[in-house]
Amino acid sequence: MSYTRVPYLQVHTKILKITLLLALLGGAFLVLFLFNPSQHSFFLPCPFKFVTGYNCPGCGSQRALHQLAHGNIQTAFFLNPLLILSLPLLIYSLGLKLWNYLFETVHRVRLFYSNLFIFSYFGIAIAYWIFRNLPIYPFVK
Repeated sequence: MSYTRVPYLQVHTKILKITLLLALLGGAFLVLFLFNPSQHSFFLPCPFKFVTGYNCPGCGSQRALHQLAHGNIQTAFFLNPLLILSLPLLIYSLGLKLWNYLFETVHRVRLFYSNLFIFSYFGIAIAYWIFRNLPIYPFVK
């Protein structure tokens, strides 16, 4: 049996990159946990809402992630349900990407390569974009 060995430096470079990524994500989580985007001006406002006055599909994401970091799932869902429902897919795909990078495998989320999923997801996002700007319940805040 012959094994191919990854050079020592390449393994440390991968670990360093993953550590930096996790530190960056941890820092972002810490900022969202400690500072409420509704009360601090250093968070970026939505450019679409700033220009048009209408909500985009991502409006409320920073506030939703802040509430989620504090365990307020219902409030987070109220602020941006599309984000909260998409988070499990995002976390799974990021974890799979890290696994593939670290262990040099080629696992993929087949769902992301399905035309039906892609068109359905973007259709839902566009419908959400339209409906959240209508002055009807439950979209009126």
